[in-house]
Amino acid sequence: MFTVLDRLSWPGSPDKANEDICGASGDWAWIIDTSIFPGTEPVMHSKSDAAWLAAFADERLSNLAPHAGDGVTLIRHVMEEARTAYRAKAPEARHEDFVTWPLGAMTLVRRDGNMLDVWTFGDTTAFVRQPDGEVLTLGEAPGLRDFESAKAAELMQASNSRPSAILDEPVFLAWLGERRERQRRSGTPAALLSVNPDAADRLRHERAPCEDGTTILLTSDGFSALVDLYGVLDAKGLMEAAIASGLEPLARKAREVETEQDPDGRRFPRFKLSDDTTAILLRA
Repeated sequence: MFTVLDRLSWPGSPDKANEDICGASGDWAWIIDTSIFPGTEPVMHSKSDAAWLAAFADERLSNLAPHAGDGVTLIRHVMEEARTAYRAKAPEARHEDFVTWPLGAMTLVRRDGNMLDVWTFGDTTAFVRQPDGEVLTLGEAPGLRDFESAKAAELMQASNSRPSAILDEPVFLAWLGERRERQRRSGTPAALLSVNPDAADRLRHERAPCEDGTTILLTSDGFSALVDLYGVLDAKGLMEAAIASGLEPLARKAREVETEQDPDGRRFPRFKLSDDTTAILLRA
């Protein structure tokens, strides 16, 4: 059973819903980072259907995970329930309209004896510190970050914009709309948490040693940016700081970089001034 050492979830903006969430139950823990196409009218939540999907998945994982034996089966079940709930309330025209669905990155971990199973959608990350101090980084966030940062630089230059405004720029909305439309036409479920249970087959799965005393940090990309975008720390330094001082000083450091050092996104191109920032620190 995991011991939760610390947890934190800050919205990127006080004016918007926090679309991240994290949790733990028994030998399972997870982090979820959702989003929705800008301007999509919410039908499941007062502010954001992405926030609804994150909260729904968190609640169902809390109840179902202690009795689950496999991550893929568990996530498929949660997405089946999410689809049922979504279709019961959303207009029929949106039932199959992938462009208007809430979508999410997520990392789900389970301790299985002296091993850790890690299932990942998208750009959430599991940092795993072994008792001897070795730190593993699991997930595909670093590669996805490189692509996203390069695209953000391109679109900000094309629109003469900055992170605080790029999400409203026509050039960004056109790029994102075309991207989602290509995903829809492909017929292959996007490898993301959504209301399509078939996406569970596209979960990335990795295993790592997990002896007693192993420490695990699950992060949304708004937190892992300290390592994979801002370069404030490497993975080992991040884990050491989290264990020594907790998560809040690290989150504050990310905000300092975003709002004081690089508000224009010139050093660190990105699509938001500050993203939702979430992490959960666990000990096995």
